Amino acid sequence: MLLPVFQDLIKPQWRAVLEELKLSGGLPVSELARQVNASYMAVKQHCEELKKIGYLDRSRIPRTAVGRPEIFYSLSAKADALFPQAGADFTLDVLDELKGLFGESTPDKLLFQHFQKQQAKWQPLLAKAESLADKATKLVALREKAGCFIRCTHDPESGFRIEEFHNPLQRVFDRYPRAVAMEHRMIEELLGMRVGRRELAGGRAGQPRVIFEIPIPAIR
Repeated sequence: MLLPVFQDLIKPQWRAVLEELKLSGGLPVSELARQVNASYMAVKQHCEELKKIGYLDRSRIPRTAVGRPEIFYSLSAKADALFPQAGADFTLDVLDELKGLFGESTPDKLLFQHFQKQQAKWQPLLAKAESLADKATKLVALREKAGCFIRCTHDPESGFRIEEFHNPLQRVFDRYPRAVAMEHRMIEELLGMRVGRRELAGGRAGQPRVIFEIPIPAIR
C-alpha cells in the first residue's frame, strides 16, 4: 500500500490508479478503467496528471485486434518513493560503512540478526493461529504493517499463494542478495513448512513481484 501520508493527501482516484498499476506492472487505459471501475476518459485524465508530475510513464502498445495502438501506463522510478522504503538510503550507507570497518561479511551477519529478531517477535503472534489459513492471514497482515504491498489468495487445488508487489527492503536485497534467502527462511520458519519462492518482472520500472507458494500437500 502507499505510505500513510500519501494515502491522506493523494486524491482517491489517483491512489486507485497508482495501486492498480503497482499490482499489475502496467496496463492500457481500457483495462485500467475496468479495474478501477471508472470511465476511460476519467482514468486517462488521472494518468496524464500523474505523468505530468513524474509518477507515471506512458507508451503505446499494439492492439490484439485491428485498430490504433493503445495507450499504456506504468509506474515511473519516481513513484517508488510513494511506497514504504524502510530508510533504504540510511540502511545501505550504514551497512557499507560497517563492511569497510569490520569486514565483508558484516552486513550479512547484521541482516541475519534482523530476520532472527523479526521471527522471534512474530512467532508468538502466529503461534496463536488455529489453522494454516489463519497463520498465513496473520503473516500477511504483519508484513503489510511492515510496509509490504501484499495479497494472499487460496486455491483448493494449488494451495496458498502470497504475492508481494512491493517490499521496503528491496534495495537492500539488490545490494546484499543473501538477505533474500534469509527472509525466505524466516517465512518458512514462521509458517512451519517449506514454501516456494519465485520472482516475476514487476513492470518497466518497478520492483520484482515475489510469489510465495504453499502447495496443497502442506495444508492438509
